[in-house]
Amino acid sequence: MHAYELIKRKRDGGTLEAAEIAEFIAGYTAGSVADYQMAAMCMAIFFKGLNDAELAAWAGAMLRSGEVIDLSEIPAAKVDKHSTGGVGDKVSLALAPLAAACGVAVPMISGRGLGHTGGTLDKLESIPGFRVDLGVDRYRELVATTGVCLIGQTATVVPADKKLYALRDVTATVDCIPLIASSIMSKKLAEGIDALVLDVKVGSGAFMKTLEDARTLARTMVGIGREMGKKVVALLTDMEQPLGNAVGNALEAIEAIDVLKGKAPADLTECTMALTARMLMLGKVAETEPQARQMLQRVVEDGSALRKFGEVIEAQGGDKRVLEDYSVFAQAKQIVPIESPEDGYVTAIDTEKVGLAGVALGAGRARVDSVIDPAVGFVFEKKVGDKVARGQTLARMHINDESKGPEITQRILAAYRFGREPPASRPLVIETIE
Repeated sequence: MHAYELIKRKRDGGTLEAAEIAEFIAGYTAGSVADYQMAAMCMAIFFKGLNDAELAAWAGAMLRSGEVIDLSEIPAAKVDKHSTGGVGDKVSLALAPLAAACGVAVPMISGRGLGHTGGTLDKLESIPGFRVDLGVDRYRELVATTGVCLIGQTATVVPADKKLYALRDVTATVDCIPLIASSIMSKKLAEGIDALVLDVKVGSGAFMKTLEDARTLARTMVGIGREMGKKVVALLTDMEQPLGNAVGNALEAIEAIDVLKGKAPADLTECTMALTARMLMLGKVAETEPQARQMLQRVVEDGSALRKFGEVIEAQGGDKRVLEDYSVFAQAKQIVPIESPEDGYVTAIDTEKVGLAGVALGAGRARVDSVIDPAVGFVFEKKVGDKVARGQTLARMHINDESKGPEITQRILAAYRFGREPPASRPLVIETIE
C-alpha cells in the first residue's frame, strides 16, 4: 500500500477498496502512516465523503484496530444507547438500570464532557467512590452478573479512534459526518453489543444545529450498523433547551435518580422512556412500544429499577446512600437565584450558551486537564413556554467561587429570550430513523 496514492485518489473523488482502507488505518495505528498523511486523508474525506461500502470498511477497520469485546456467553440481549451530546442530558444514568431491570443487558462505554456538552463519566464520578476505570475482564463480569456496566474507553478498545480524534481536533475535521459516524459506531460496536439505540440531538445545545444535519448523521450511523450486521435505531430529539431542569454533574445525577423514582421533570422522563423502550424492543423483551412502556412503568413503581442502580453503584465502588440521601453528593457553598429582567413568556434558551456557562462555572472542562467541580451547576425553574414576571427566579446557580457569580449570571440571562406571546410547541422526539 502507498498512502500517497490512496490520499490522491480520495482527493480526486475516487473510491477506496475495503482492503486498502484496512491497511491504511492499520498503518496509522502502528505508526507507519504518518499523522500528516492521515490529516490529508481526513481533509479529502471532509470534501469528497465516503460511500456506504467505504464508510462500513472505515468503521470496521477502526473497530478492529484493537480489542473487540466478546460478550456472546451472556444469554441476555446486549443493547446500548449513545447520545451525540447535549446540555442536561443525564439519560444514560437512568436508562441503563431501567433496561437492565427489564431483562436487557447494557454494556456501556461512555465519554467525558466535550466542549459545551456534559459527559456521562463525569456525572457518574459525582457519586462518591464510583469507578469508571474498570478493565475489560471486570466489565464483562459485571455485564454478566449485574446486567449493567458503565465505564470509560479502555486503552485496548479502538485505539485508532483515540489517536485519530486528537488529530481531527487540530486539523478542522471534527465536524465531518463520515468521520463522526465511524468514530461513534466503531467504539459502540467494540463493546460487544447486539443492537444500539442512538439519541441524535438537534438544536442550539447540540453539535447538529439543524434537522437536516442531524438526519444525515443519524442515517449514516444506522447505515453503518446495517452494513455491519447490527440493528440500529436513531431517535432525533430536541436540544433547543436543557433537558430536565438540572445542569451540572451532581445535580444531574440527582435528577437521574428522580427518574427512577418517578418524580423527574416531564421532558427528561419522556426522553428516557422513549429511548429505553426502543432498547427493550431491540432486545426482544417487548414486542411493541406500549408494552415496553408498561414494563418500564412497572419497574419504576415496584422499585426494581432503583434497586438495580444501587447494585451498579455498589459493584463499581460507589456509595449507594446517594439513592436516598442526596446530601451525600458534593454540595455547593452558595445557591444564588438568577432573576428575570422582564415580564412575558420564555420564547427561547440558547442552550450552547448555558453549556458554556456551566464550563465557566467549573462543571465542564475548558482544557483537557481541567478539574471538574461536581457540586456546581444550575437548576432551571423557567423554561421555554413558561410565563414569567420581572424579578421572578429563572434559575438557581449552585456556585463555589462567588467571584464568578456576576459573570455567570450575565451569561445565563444572555441565553434567555422573552416575548409577549408563548412560542409554538416543539416535539421532544422529532423523528425516528431505522
